[in-house]
Amino acid sequence: MDLRAELLKSIWYAFTALDVEKSGKVSKSQLKVLSHNLYTVLCIPHDPVALEEHFRDDDDGPVSSQGYMPYLNKYILDKVEEGAFVKENFDELCWTLTAKKNYKPDRNGNSVVSHQDAFKLWCLFNFLSEDKYPLVMVPDEVEYLLKKICTAMNVELNSCELDDYLSQEPQGQGGLTVWQFLDMVNSGRFLRGIEQDAISMAVEEVYQEVIEDVLKQGYLWKKGQLRRNWSERWFTLKPSVLSYYMSEDRKEKKGSIALDRHCCVEVLPDRDGKRCMFCVKTSSRTYEMSASDTRQRQEWTLAIQTAIRLQAEGKKSLHKDLKQKRREQREQREQRKAAKEEEMQRLRQLQEEKERKLQELELLKEIQLREAEQARASMQAEMVLKEAEAERQRKRIMELEDMQERLQEALQQEVKARQDEESVRYAQARLLAEEEEKLKQLMKLKEEQEEYIIKTQREKQVLKQEMENKNKCLEEAQKQLEEVRVNRQRVDQDVMAAQRKLRQASTNVKHWNVQMNRLMHPIGPGDKRTNVSGGGFAGYQPLLSHRDSSLKLKQKVEDKGSDPTRDNRKENVSNGGNSSVPPAPNVDTMATEPTN
Repeated sequence: MDLRAELLKSIWYAFTALDVEKSGKVSKSQLKVLSHNLYTVLCIPHDPVALEEHFRDDDDGPVSSQGYMPYLNKYILDKVEEGAFVKENFDELCWTLTAKKNYKPDRNGNSVVSHQDAFKLWCLFNFLSEDKYPLVMVPDEVEYLLKKICTAMNVELNSCELDDYLSQEPQGQGGLTVWQFLDMVNSGRFLRGIEQDAISMAVEEVYQEVIEDVLKQGYLWKKGQLRRNWSERWFTLKPSVLSYYMSEDRKEKKGSIALDRHCCVEVLPDRDGKRCMFCVKTSSRTYEMSASDTRQRQEWTLAIQTAIRLQAEGKKSLHKDLKQKRREQREQREQRKAAKEEEMQRLRQLQEEKERKLQELELLKEIQLREAEQARASMQAEMVLKEAEAERQRKRIMELEDMQERLQEALQQEVKARQDEESVRYAQARLLAEEEEKLKQLMKLKEEQEEYIIKTQREKQVLKQEMENKNKCLEEAQKQLEEVRVNRQRVDQDVMAAQRKLRQASTNVKHWNVQMNRLMHPIGPGDKRTNVSGGGFAGYQPLLSHRDSSLKLKQKVEDKGSDPTRDNRKENVSNGGNSSVPPAPNVDTMATEPTN
């Protein structure tokens, strides 16, 4: 933290103390007085022209901190030179302005710290506070400062009690203001049972260490350069110089040792009646000193080495460096905490996402289970339907098989009837052939008879006996013809019986063909059975029509065959009873009758 930032913190308190109405603005007359006092304590030459020019009476109203900053930077802070003024006087000026308004010690005189100690604590607060306005000191720095004060009094700080106190404060977690910090110290909660003088000495020690950069102070024996005698002096170690005084009040300064990176400190053996000796070597001289004991010598040598190290590193203050390191550690801790919180947030989001996905999976699982149940129910219903359909199909198959067996039997019967018909047809054809042969013979006999009649008309008396013989033969032939006719009638009856059987078989075939056509079409759910017109096997219809035509032709033949016989009989009667020759059937008609 540079000098400008340190000065701005104290000036901020002075400016806010002058803001009586807490509006963020201060009257010009008060700012003139403040600026004049700052010129004085910072040892800056006064510039009344610039002061009056900046704060002219014709300007509008009071000035805010942003309006005052340009003048403050240009005419005051830019002209400040480090070491040209006493910073304690500057802090006392700002403390005096702000303490009148804000610091409220116990009116009964029961405050733990005095007014001067409160000023020093205020300076320590400004040093350790964050570089943000309004100024606050984070809990880590509060604990650090209280531990320093307690350590100076050889008292242990109760950190748990401090955490409880900070957690009870409304803004304790974000940090404490200087007035809250002073109220906490004055409450005696952390310094109870300790005298005010001890607290003042501890505050003074910490103030010198932190604000005045005193690394270590105490009495040491120093060996003179000229007289070479040993004198006890009060030494005060700062990062750049080791000063020594006549006494601890530091009113009479006897000298100083400038420290730089070329200096070093060494431990010396005991001699000249002195013990615990060490020396500080500079580029121009070696300073011999003696501590009261070995522990003090070790503390002094370590402190001087720390100062030399700070000079080598180009650092002016140990506590500024420590404060920066603590701030960096806090920032790193905050970053780690933020990263951890971010990671935790991410993990929570992932957990929530995981839980949401699990819920979605559970919901999906339930939906799938419901769908599976529905699918199983539908499948079961479908299985029942399919089983019923399969049962119907099995019944239909059984019916078809039964129908097939019946059709086989009907076909066998039809084949047998056809075979019987063929055999009857063969027998009928054979009988027809015999009848034709007989008719030929009869025709031949008729012709011979006519010839004989013509020949015997003249010789009627002579050939009468021969005629009688021939009549006998004719009678025998008629008897044979009668026998043939009787055989033919019997064959016709057999044919008629075969035809009846054939018609009955055709009727059965038509009936089973209708049933077969009905069963060959699978009946779907909701379908109605349709009547099949013109039932029967298509292959049998031509056969039946052909068979009907053959029957008609046969009937015509029989009609024609019966008529010539009747005519012949008439002719025989007219011819004197010799026309008893049986009529012959129409050979052409019988020859043209189709056979199956």
